Amino acid sequence: MSQDSSPDTPATDTPATDAPAARGRRASGGREAKRAARAARTGHSVPYITRQIPCFEVLGEEGLSIIEHNADTILEEVGIDFRDDPEALQILKAAGADVQGERVRFPRGMCRQIVQSSAPRMFTQHARNPERNVVIGGPNTVFAPAYGSPFVRDLDKGRRYATIEDFQNFVKLAYTAHSLHHSGGTICEPVDLPVNKRHFDMVYAHMKYSDKPFMGSVTHPERAHDTVEMARRLFGENFIDPATGKNRTVVINLINANSPMTFDETMLGAAKVYARANQATIITPFILAGAMSPVTVAGTCAQTLAEALAGMAFVQLVSPGAPVVLGSFASSISMQSGAPTFGTPEPALVLYAMAALARRLGVPFRSGGGLCGSKIADAQAASESANTMLPTCLAGVNFVLHTAGWLEGGLSMGYEKFIMDVDQAGMMHTLLAGVDMSENGQAMDAIREVGPGKHFLGCAHTQANFESAFYRSPITDNNSFEQWEAEGSKDLAQRANALYKRQLAEYVAPPMDPAVDESILDYVNRRKSSFADSNI
Repeated sequence: MSQDSSPDTPATDTPATDAPAARGRRASGGREAKRAARAARTGHSVPYITRQIPCFEVLGEEGLSIIEHNADTILEEVGIDFRDDPEALQILKAAGADVQGERVRFPRGMCRQIVQSSAPRMFTQHARNPERNVVIGGPNTVFAPAYGSPFVRDLDKGRRYATIEDFQNFVKLAYTAHSLHHSGGTICEPVDLPVNKRHFDMVYAHMKYSDKPFMGSVTHPERAHDTVEMARRLFGENFIDPATGKNRTVVINLINANSPMTFDETMLGAAKVYARANQATIITPFILAGAMSPVTVAGTCAQTLAEALAGMAFVQLVSPGAPVVLGSFASSISMQSGAPTFGTPEPALVLYAMAALARRLGVPFRSGGGLCGSKIADAQAASESANTMLPTCLAGVNFVLHTAGWLEGGLSMGYEKFIMDVDQAGMMHTLLAGVDMSENGQAMDAIREVGPGKHFLGCAHTQANFESAFYRSPITDNNSFEQWEAEGSKDLAQRANALYKRQLAEYVAPPMDPAVDESILDYVNRRKSSFADSNI
């Protein structure tokens, strides 16, 4: 076998005791090139994953039925508050709900019937590059970056407030990442821009620096409206489906319940704007069990289902057929300190149960990702993230919002963590593809060729398959200790640091029609100037 040596590195006479280190130094450049080539080879991009393995379930018919019954009991007896939105209360009352002040109680089975009568089981979110369209629901899984962090972190500058440059960087990294299918939404919060205007710059960054699908703004109904209008200009004549005359679904949007059992006017207002424009909403109770729900898995599942059913039914009443996703974000808290915890077994059980409940309801499901409480990209971050990401994929989550970058319970977006999580997402592609049972996958020709007592390294089957046979990480190190030491004894975070910088340096923006770009910017500039420094 040939050595990984660079042809531009001159040979030197090295004492025998220094030979391993010298070989490592000579090989370093060549290994970097081969590592980049390896990343390119493993970078085959698909618009989304269609799973080929069964979903794992932790509850049978009896357990799921009990949770569904309890969710209906919550809706019927306890109710959900719809705050500061008279129109929402009027819509719900007209549909048959019992409205007393802002408390809304639903007859048993009402929300389920409304959702099942009109919400699509699957839907397509269109991207400006049609090859990037994603189908959300059914056997499909879509990976999107983490969302909402006010801080960012890397090895060079540490923890700091995020800026619009950081936001653009993460959009570029998500665009570059073959294992991510989606550009995400508020990847980090650019605090260097005014609160009332920053949504323009964030949505525009997704449109300009990526051609993958993206998420819209939900922090005010007018900001949701701005997202729709910017998307209308981005897609032009393709914004309308000629077959139906309706808007195509081109953005998906996170509508959080204010758990326990409350929706506020901000989320309701944004949901109405998007539903009336036929844009998708993810109705997600945000729950830290023990504080915002009961401490038990079954209790948290029942409350989550009740809140999500109420929100999805409301969206269907506003606009029947508008795409909705049942969301679940449930973690636990430390009963000693009250701090949120991640990667623990109980939230994984909630995730498995909620995925099954969404399938029974007949709507797509969102949850999971690479969640952790660690402050840095260390062993705790890796362990906790894996303990969330694996259940995410085994359970059958359709839209994975926090796939990459999450640190510090969501307070920080990590550059190195992003690269590490993207690598894990690549492995999940292979896992969800299942076992290759084709003639090539069975490999009987190889077994016949090699026979007893020999090895498979040189056989025809291995030679034909070696480049794609196994997932190969672009950042893990499996070389000898001497080689690793000669290359600087770098840990995984240091290698991820170098890779994200290289990806940003080599980034090339997807082409955009200059007239489309000009139209979007014209709208943005007019809207920004229309309310000057007001804070809507």
